[in-house]
Amino acid sequence: MPARRKPDARHDTKATMRLGLNIGYSGAAIRSVLPLVEHADRIGIDSVWVAEAYGSDAVTVLSYLAARTERIKLGSAILQMPARTPANTAMTAMTLDALSGGRLLLGLGLSGPQVVEGWHGVPYGKPLGRTREYVEIVRAAIARQAPLEHDGAHYQIPYRGDDATGLGKPLRSILHPLRDRIPIYLAAIGPRNVALTAEIADGWLPILYSPERETVFNEALHEGLAAAGRDPADLDVAATVHVAAGEDIAACRDQLRPFFALYIGGMGARGRNFYHRLACRYGFEAAADRVQDAYLDGRKDEAAAAVPDELVDELALVGPVGRIVDRLAAWKSSRVGTVILGTHQPEVLEPLQDAL
Repeated sequence: MPARRKPDARHDTKATMRLGLNIGYSGAAIRSVLPLVEHADRIGIDSVWVAEAYGSDAVTVLSYLAARTERIKLGSAILQMPARTPANTAMTAMTLDALSGGRLLLGLGLSGPQVVEGWHGVPYGKPLGRTREYVEIVRAAIARQAPLEHDGAHYQIPYRGDDATGLGKPLRSILHPLRDRIPIYLAAIGPRNVALTAEIADGWLPILYSPERETVFNEALHEGLAAAGRDPADLDVAATVHVAAGEDIAACRDQLRPFFALYIGGMGARGRNFYHRLACRYGFEAAADRVQDAYLDGRKDEAAAAVPDELVDELALVGPVGRIVDRLAAWKSSRVGTVILGTHQPEVLEPLQDAL
């Protein structure tokens, strides 16, 4: 395992770190988390993020939160691109942005082959090319500078396939957007996807992020930023960090181990699990293999137990609130601009907000 590095001190030019709140797949349980979101809104937490996979969707939840909050930004983490045409995503984004008074942060991602093909029933295809075109179309539709047209390898607008009626014509949104550019955040882990994100997105949504080992992303980030002639400060790195607060550190780690086991061990097929690959790139190859082997064999408890303490401590905020606040220093020294807290514990929000 490579030695742990101190967070890179070269990120002194980044803006003051912001705190976000991730409430996950909470559509069916929104009333139980609504008090937490309203509390975050009152105390000045910067953003709240809603997830979707193959159940509760993010748009419905964000619409509900838009009506129940006043200041907090509303982020999708993430809207699945294969589930929606780019134009539909642009319509959704413009509508949510208007309803919320300009508070939307549009998080997009491809998800994985198992969900894309197994749930949405569409081909996973070539993710890099599809993502680039998708973002171009969404931005063009929102900007509304001209009727929407796109002729790419993955999308043709108007559609011109062999089965087209020939009646399609370029259209311009009948909704005048509140903002002609809504921030787009992309979820990415693999080097090529991270490079593309650094090139074209306003923000990056990494998960399982270690501030001590963030140098594994440097080459990809620098490649993407250089391709677009961008400054690192132009890209908001918004990392989701799970939180388990309590006096018993071991018990707090145990609360989060099943989550890490799910992602490292079960979120994708063997050989196509991006999170397993990331744990290996961090230097935890042997542990990652043990977690994956146990999880895919159905031994989920054993998989959770195989997640190392060190990995939990690097990727999450665990233990007494004072320890969590102290640990925030590593994130403040990293390239991360927004720490999105994965928590349902309101008692951690104000201490962490004060620590910034």
